[in-house]
Amino acid sequence: MKNNIIKIASLSAVSLLLSTNLAIANGEPSYTADEKSLAQHYAAPDWFRDAKLGIYFTWGPYTVAAHANEWYPRWMHFDFSDADWKGREKGYHIDALPWHTENFGHPSEFGYHDMISQFTAENFDAAEWAELFEQTGAKFAGPVAMHHDGYALWDSNVTPWNSADIGPKRDIMGELFSELRKRDMKTIATFHHARHLQRYKGQNIQQAMQRYGHLEPYHAYWNSHYPWIEGLPTTSENPKLKLLYGNLPEDQWLEEFWLGALQEVTDKYQPDIVWFDTWLDQIPESTRYEFAAYYLNAGTQWGKPVMMTHKDRDMPETFSVEDFEQGRRDKLTGAPWLTDDTLSKWSWSYIEGLEIKPARWVIHDFIDIVSKNGQLLLNISPKADGSIPEDQRTVLKALGDWLKVNGEAIYNTRPWKIYGEGPTQMTGDGHFSEHVDYTPEDIRFTQNGDNLYAITLGTPDKAVNIAVLAKNNSIGVKTFRTVTALNGDYIESWSQDSDGLKITLKKDAPQQIAYAFKLN
Repeated sequence: MKNNIIKIASLSAVSLLLSTNLAIANGEPSYTADEKSLAQHYAAPDWFRDAKLGIYFTWGPYTVAAHANEWYPRWMHFDFSDADWKGREKGYHIDALPWHTENFGHPSEFGYHDMISQFTAENFDAAEWAELFEQTGAKFAGPVAMHHDGYALWDSNVTPWNSADIGPKRDIMGELFSELRKRDMKTIATFHHARHLQRYKGQNIQQAMQRYGHLEPYHAYWNSHYPWIEGLPTTSENPKLKLLYGNLPEDQWLEEFWLGALQEVTDKYQPDIVWFDTWLDQIPESTRYEFAAYYLNAGTQWGKPVMMTHKDRDMPETFSVEDFEQGRRDKLTGAPWLTDDTLSKWSWSYIEGLEIKPARWVIHDFIDIVSKNGQLLLNISPKADGSIPEDQRTVLKALGDWLKVNGEAIYNTRPWKIYGEGPTQMTGDGHFSEHVDYTPEDIRFTQNGDNLYAITLGTPDKAVNIAVLAKNNSIGVKTFRTVTALNGDYIESWSQDSDGLKITLKKDAPQQIAYAFKLN
């Protein structure tokens, strides 16, 4: 397999070099693995800023268990059911070792690798999924290409642990990307595999805890997904198992696995976005930049504007967009950014009893994100058989229905001078912001050309006064010529004076999760 990887990489490199040289001759930039060169690339292309909404899915063999969360391949080796820790109040169930033993057998007898063949995805329908994403209003979509577990959701020569060779026996990424492109949708591949390498070989749990000063057992082996525990498959010397469990020398793993997977997806599937999870800082900067140059040169070859994202300042914002996990900015920013959030209230993958957020919650957060120069990447949680649960579909339909009526206030817009006004304030800026319940008095703004959009986060039950839109105020608001509601002729009256813009809805105005007004 190693020789095949080298041959593929060599052919890809030659092809890329020839096409990049052609692009240089045409005046397009070529990139080398340093920030000065990579900064020639504008991090957030216009199509991304116009799109606003994407969908991806956390889906892999861990959904066979449908227990704990997508970290099941890690937690199944531990029993922290008696531990006193802050995650318990959020519903985390780190009792996975006794649960796994009861339901599948002890990990020494039934490891994660045994579970993978049960991930059959028999109900996966790429065309139906793509149609659902399009109806939701998403403009880009794609899979969690590889989570921390090291399982590839594409037809891979880098690892035999891939969806074409074991499990579904299908090229999940290839099928879905084909269907998305039929609908003129952009594609995204997300990578979480920087945590896959075992960085604690030969260390027991006490030694692993002490290495970084972590005193809680659930933090043991914190930057490695699989724990080094003697007698379990994670420490096996079987070459195939070593590859799945990240039990490789770091230099080999970096070149052949981490970088090899990224280059393979780049060459075979040409994603419009490559997205990185946390722990990217565990990869040497030179290797991160090597991939960035490879991918951006490939984009030049393809003749399309591609982009990358990162978390926690793991890449410079000069050429990569910052992403906030389950959080967002509490202010308007100059640089575009991305939020990745999930339909459920805490687990990203499907588990039994998964609680889904109400549509109001999802739509209000989305509007707030857009008003602050952000975009939303929304995660869904399919079952192991490839079905998408109905309660998730219900929320996606509500989001799509709202956008069909009010999308003019979202797509192709840019932030206004301020993001909004209202009594409700979110707490926290960035990752894992606390949820807040907005009211119709909370208003968010977007703009497109001569049109300003004011969106109330709910249906006003009486005349709404938008104070910041007072005539000739300190931020330079002009007199509006027309004020209309995007959902129809439901405005009884409107007026603008030194106190603000007042809008009164007609008595028969329908209830909406959010009302979008177009101000010309």
